[in-house]
Amino acid sequence: MSLNDTKNCTTEVQAGIYRIDELLKIIQHKKVGLVVNHSSRIGNIHLVDTLQKSGVNIQFIFAPEHGFRGNEDAGKHISSNIDSSTQIQVKSLYGKNYKPNKSDITQLDILVFDIQDVGVRFYTYISTLHYVLEACAENKIPAIVLDRPNPNGHYIDGPVLDTSFSSFVGLHPIPVVYGMTIAELAGMMKGECWINDCDQLQLTTIRCKEYDRRKMYDLNVEPSPNLKELKAILLYPSLCFFEGTQISVGRGTDYPFMIYGHPSFKSDFKFTPGSKAGASNPPWKNVLCYGYDLRKLPITELHKKKQIEIKYILKAYRELGNQDSFF
Repeated sequence: MSLNDTKNCTTEVQAGIYRIDELLKIIQHKKVGLVVNHSSRIGNIHLVDTLQKSGVNIQFIFAPEHGFRGNEDAGKHISSNIDSSTQIQVKSLYGKNYKPNKSDITQLDILVFDIQDVGVRFYTYISTLHYVLEACAENKIPAIVLDRPNPNGHYIDGPVLDTSFSSFVGLHPIPVVYGMTIAELAGMMKGECWINDCDQLQLTTIRCKEYDRRKMYDLNVEPSPNLKELKAILLYPSLCFFEGTQISVGRGTDYPFMIYGHPSFKSDFKFTPGSKAGASNPPWKNVLCYGYDLRKLPITELHKKKQIEIKYILKAYRELGNQDSFF
């Protein structure tokens, strides 16, 4: 992953996955399920490979949106399969089921969750976490969450969800940008009893070392196919509101969530979305769009801003004209 201005980011943080000896003490000689994807790495080595080499009995891999390898389109249902590299059964949690089946989870002694989050309510990996913890609580299966720094963890902003509108892209009464790490959020799900049978959940969190939420965190892997750089991750809380409109956020280009546009805009900057990995059929596919390029925004200024920018969607709303059909 190529990050802009990485000299301003801290690389001292160690995610929970780096405390592998502590994890192995808990899961050795047990039947283990893993909720992981492409981001579940120690450097360049995947957690699955590390655990297999250590003799851990991995029963299943549970895959979230974008799949185990992290290359499927946003919103595309994921099928269960046998992973060709590891020969482990991969069970989809983004298709027919969002929650592990009782018949699968009761074959386990323990379940481990390790996925990189970006700290935004509508990022679906935290909804997967909810249903995984709920399945563990309902079936009395202990759960371990390996913590990871939150690249948007330096601020809190946006309205708290009205739970009458709860869905898989927003389950909990938390702000749009909620300022917690994945392990902190897991603890809140249990503590606030947002999951069924919360008192039955045996939750262990293996926390980050040297984490300072005020600093920029240099991700060493793309958290999902359309968040390719730290700049896109910092812009994501603001630009993702366009997903409910006619506006393209650059899916199908090399710069998703760093540009936005529409065929009817009047501007000099232009782009044409095409078919790419993780965005095979993006909005305005093969149609020339005019719009705005945010790639030149200084990453340090984006980090210092500490707020969702509504100005982008307001500008587009005013410019498009046909406002009745904007959303």
